[in-house]
Amino acid sequence: MSKTYNGMPAAELRGARWFKSRRSNSQGNCVEVAELPGGNVAMRNSRFPEGPALIYTRPEIEALILGAKEGDFDHLIAPN
Repeated sequence: MSKTYNGMPAAELRGARWFKSRRSNSQGNCVEVAELPGGNVAMRNSRFPEGPALIYTRPEIEALILGAKEGDFDHLIAPN
């Protein structure tokens, strides 16, 4: 795999194994993630699988996941 960078085409992440949430729906409204060699994590929009991938470090992904589990982003899904 070549050097990874934020915004690179997800198609260039050859060999990446993409995973999506079980909460995904049939309209493809989900985010997919892939573990990359070296420990970074790529994220892409499942509706545009060839589109850009965002590349995060493990600590960044950990902060996101733990924050979501603790309710830090509930205001984005809860009714106003």
